[in-house]
Amino acid sequence: MAHTDARSEQTSTAELVSRLSEQVTTLVRDELTLARMEMMEKGKKAGKGAGLLGASGLLAMYGLGALLVTAGAALALVLPVWAATLIVTAVVFAVAGVAALIGRGQVKQAVPPAPQEAMASGRQDVDTFMSAARSGRNP
Repeated sequence: MAHTDARSEQTSTAELVSRLSEQVTTLVRDELTLARMEMMEKGKKAGKGAGLLGASGLLAMYGLGALLVTAGAALALVLPVWAATLIVTAVVFAVAGVAALIGRGQVKQAVPPAPQEAMASGRQDVDTFMSAARSGRNP
């Protein structure tokens, strides 16, 4: 009778180990998928932010050129030409400022580039498994 109990206990232990292996494999696969999705999202935001920051730099350079034209026109003709170019310069700088603010916000959303949600979920899974293993329960 004792020999039969040992066999059934071995079968259930083997079954538990098999289920644990399947669950750990599924869990790791799901966590890696979550991490990949999170990294793709952050990469997209960083790309948008970098593009907008580049555009703001280009517009600021055009604004500087327009400011120089304004100064030249102001010296050459004291009236309407320089006033018109000054207005154009102000508009270009305003657009550059807005693009820079939006770009900075996009870059801030993408940093840090680590998949924090996936790592937190993985830590929680490990903690749950470890506490269940310590108490002798099946996770």
